Amino acid sequence: MSEAELLAIDLAAVALLAFGLYFPRYHRRDMVVAILGINIGVMAVATALVNAEVSAGVGLGLFGVLSIIRLRSEELTQPDVVFYFVAIAMGVLGGIPIEPSWYTPALMGAMLIALFIGDHPALFRGMQHHQVVLDKAYTDRTALINRLESDLGADVKRVEIKRVDLVRNRTTVEVRYRRG
Repeated sequence: MSEAELLAIDLAAVALLAFGLYFPRYHRRDMVVAILGINIGVMAVATALVNAEVSAGVGLGLFGVLSIIRLRSEELTQPDVVFYFVAIAMGVLGGIPIEPSWYTPALMGAMLIALFIGDHPALFRGMQHHQVVLDKAYTDRTALINRLESDLGADVKRVEIKRVDLVRNRTTVEVRYRRG
């Protein structure tokens, strides 16, 4: 497959990732820019490395350093991280010709399908996740769950106590619940 064909496939795939999957679900314009930018940047570097006398290990190490720097500069949700890394992976695939030539579009398609299904809003419909600060210090887990179910009007599936402040009489929890 020619470099022009790889470029076209990568551009189509990252456009679908950013504008077809990510933005309609999360509405974060800043992440669309990051997804597009990292994908094109990685693809350009991968293409240059393939045509240069540099080992693949050096290039992949560079990608790892760049991604760590980006991920540490802002708190990202788990879906943000996954979309970000798929953009990186597609950029690498778009910049390195592999044989047989159908592997590249097939692998990009597999990543897009996995995100489409795994992140689809209909999957686990009704499940929600919040950090909640309560105006009472709860040390009894059953009482805490009863309070959360009453306040949220939902079936609490998981509670992770983040902080119990006995002085200020507050409890901070991560709660996962399903509304009926």
